[in-house]
This record gives sequence, structure tokens and C-alpha cells, in this order.
Amino acid sequence: MPPPYQRFEAWKVAHELALKVYRITDRWPMSERYQLTSQVRRAALSIPTNIAEGAAKKGIREFCRYLDIARGSLSELSYLLLFSKDRGVLDGETFEAIDELRNRCGKIMWGLYSSLQSTRPPARPTA
Repeated sequence: MPPPYQRFEAWKVAHELALKVYRITDRWPMSERYQLTSQVRRAALSIPTNIAEGAAKKGIREFCRYLDIARGSLSELSYLLLFSKDRGVLDGETFEAIDELRNRCGKIMWGLYSSLQSTRPPARPTA
């Protein structure tokens, strides 16, 4: 039986995005290996990792917190890809393709987050 996180489309697309980022960065200059390449890979891998970790937590609130972290990593990746393109490390065509996948991942994650939020019971008033 597969782990619970694998049933989420958001994880599947984030996993695909991380794999593509790794393939793309394999071709980047060695001079960027310990700087830009490493940072881009960490941001990309953080997305499916946080979805997987959040799916294992008890309760919707915790899962949403991990989805928030994944969304932050997605935003970080967005900037790093743009920087890489502007720096000339990432060509425009590859940037467009990976950015399209990144955008799709964001929409699916937002959908999951929104659906979880709508099923979450309202917070209890304090006092």
C-alpha cells in the first residue's frame, strides 16, 4: 500500500517538478554547484517533502501548516528560476516550461489547501 501522501495530486505534481528541476540543474555550470544549483534544488525538494510530511500529521490544521511551508518554497523556487534565467544559467524556453509546471503545482496546492480549510472546524473563541 503506498504512503498516504501519494494520493494527493498536489504531491504528484510537486514530485514531478522536483525531478525536472534536478534534471535541469544537472546541466548547470560547476561554478554554480554549491550556490544557485543547491538553493534551487533545496527549494524544489522542499515542496513535495512538506506535502508528504503534512499528510502524515494528525489534523487538518497541521496539514495546512505544512502546505503553507510548501507554498513558501514554491514562491522561493519561482524567484530562483527567474534569477537563473536573468543570470543566463537557464534558457528562456526551459524557464517557460518549468515555470508552467511550477504554476500548475501552485494552483493544485492552493486547491488542496482551500478544500482542507473549508472542512476545518471554526476556531473556538477564547474567554
